[in-house]
Amino acid sequence: METYLKILATGIALPDKVLYNADLERMVETSDEWILTRTGISERRIAEKDVATSDLAADAGRMALAGAAKLPEDVDLIIVATATGDHLFPSTACIVQDKLGAVNATAFDLSAACSGFLYGLTVVHSLLSTGVYRNALIIGAETLSKITDYSDRATCILFGDGAGAMFVEPGTDGKGLFASHLGSDGSLTKLLNLPAGGSRMPASRETVDSGQHFIKMNGNELFKVAVRSMEVAATRTAEKAGIDLADVDLLIPHQANIRIINSLGKRLGVEKEKVFVNIDRFGNTSAASIPIAYHEVRAGGRYDHDSNILLVAFGGGITWGGVLIRG
Repeated sequence: METYLKILATGIALPDKVLYNADLERMVETSDEWILTRTGISERRIAEKDVATSDLAADAGRMALAGAAKLPEDVDLIIVATATGDHLFPSTACIVQDKLGAVNATAFDLSAACSGFLYGLTVVHSLLSTGVYRNALIIGAETLSKITDYSDRATCILFGDGAGAMFVEPGTDGKGLFASHLGSDGSLTKLLNLPAGGSRMPASRETVDSGQHFIKMNGNELFKVAVRSMEVAATRTAEKAGIDLADVDLLIPHQANIRIINSLGKRLGVEKEKVFVNIDRFGNTSAASIPIAYHEVRAGGRYDHDSNILLVAFGGGITWGGVLIRG
């Protein structure tokens, strides 16, 4: 019998502080119109200095556990997808495990940038389908403001902070995640990366002074790769699910840029009203983007129990992924 990944509950955590386009106008040479036209973003949430990724992740996890009526000690597995962990080590997932009191859980991080949450869903689907674990708490969480250069107008307008979580169990009723596709191209790592802080370029006075601890992005090239890779992810995921793209009731893409989202919808032939967008309110939250969006869709009753919901993302690596959820 085919095993689905049943989503019992979701949760999100968003900082209170809002950074508006008008605020950015006072920081760099830009304007509200310029940002809106090129990105679709009006505002983004920014974590306070004393708030780390694990804090947002734990808050989102608590909401998901409460929604599933589960206690922390019921959790078997915790995966945190993030590019902005609290430390190089230990894993942010272990810190979240402690914050939640999930004493019986195995915990580890997953690094696939903006595609990380979909990678996490696929890993969990495999682990739960084979009976290795009974349930899992999957969290996508980021504090990208900590690694954003607010003197670089090409990147500082894009990124925000937040976290989203899902609590999942195996299911056989035909509802939940039942198909996915992942991919990567390591030859394109320089299109989107954080140069310093690892073993290739350890932290030093020189790396700090030259701004190598901030996000670096080749926007023009990344745009083309983003649309192409998500189109592949969407097409192959639909093929694995045995459906046509015309059967997709709702497309939830990674919220990176409204032009990327619109281009993807056109290439897939998905009507604009079937494409979920919240980038205007949150900006690009990397691995948190998909779970935040899915939580809003679920809370807003945007689908019924027979809906085909397609999640697609791309990220630094370059990585990409697609997940098909039914109902």
